[in-house]
Amino acid sequence: MRRLSRHLVSHIAGFSAIIGLALVAIYTFISFVSDIDQTGQGEFGIAQLLYYTLMMIPTGLYTLMPVIALLGTLMGLGALAAQNEVTAMRAAGMTVMQLGLATLMAGVLLGGLDIVLGDVLAPAGTQAARSFRSETRDGVPAGLVARPLWLRDGQSVVHIGTLKSERQIENVEVYELGDDLSLQSALHADRGEFVDGHWHLSGITRTRFETDRTLAEKLPSLDVDGHLSPEVLRLFVLEADSLTTPGLVRLIRYLERNGLDASAYRLSLWRKLVAPLTVVAMMLFAVPFILGSQRGGGAGQRLLVGILVGLVFYVVNEVTASMGQIYDWPPLLAAGSPTAALAGLAILRLRRAS
Repeated sequence: MRRLSRHLVSHIAGFSAIIGLALVAIYTFISFVSDIDQTGQGEFGIAQLLYYTLMMIPTGLYTLMPVIALLGTLMGLGALAAQNEVTAMRAAGMTVMQLGLATLMAGVLLGGLDIVLGDVLAPAGTQAARSFRSETRDGVPAGLVARPLWLRDGQSVVHIGTLKSERQIENVEVYELGDDLSLQSALHADRGEFVDGHWHLSGITRTRFETDRTLAEKLPSLDVDGHLSPEVLRLFVLEADSLTTPGLVRLIRYLERNGLDASAYRLSLWRKLVAPLTVVAMMLFAVPFILGSQRGGGAGQRLLVGILVGLVFYVVNEVTASMGQIYDWPPLLAAGSPTAALAGLAILRLRRAS
């Protein structure tokens, strides 16, 4: 049985690799064509767009992984069924649940690959691609954020006009609030640098608002402590789809510590955690199709079934996530309910098939 299980796992993995190459090629081509109207802006030409598109391949593979797993399982097991190998395996004593367990082992492998893509390759590729596009198309140097940033750090509201890097900022304004949210002071600094665990600001103009008077002063420099570290600053300016799981956790802690809304990032965190389980559920869901009425169908029929199931799941997953944000559902419910329903349906169909 172990040898048969290894044969099933290798067959599913091989077909998943072929399907993955095909879908990623199509996805990359569509992305390239859809972004071609951006060429001609600054130094962003065809060669630069090609480089940008290639850097986004891990993100595309991460997005397509559930569909790849579903189609790979359908095509892999379907090829074995077409050659009567599945029938021979069952005649040799392999039960439907053992067949599902072998598929589960293949799902663990693809789920592990999904984790690597989601936490290492896709975020790194996305950040590098967007920095490259910003530098060549908009003329903004890598690491520099053109738009201003508004952040909160305890009782302070910070406005950063120019973020040159994680440790260098310019045109900074810091507004100190009281317990009743009244304005206590306003500070403007020409530049700031993170040194020895605190922000060293220079070129300072500070205004204090007291009960009966206003005091203005100029200072050559000032050291400011707080929770606004370079790491948090970097995480805050990144988009949610380019953050790793540890980065999302740190950013959520920062937002909660400062009384800010972290619901969108909590949902992104749970969707990233559920993604490998979605891959496994997709593969288990595909097994009964080979044992049921679809076992006699051709590759085209199995491919059509896989595409339809993948599209329906994608739409349901996105709608559930959006409804969760609108109606303030728990993030685990919004992110995991479609996957849980799919897994439950897959187990039920496996039991019926056995």
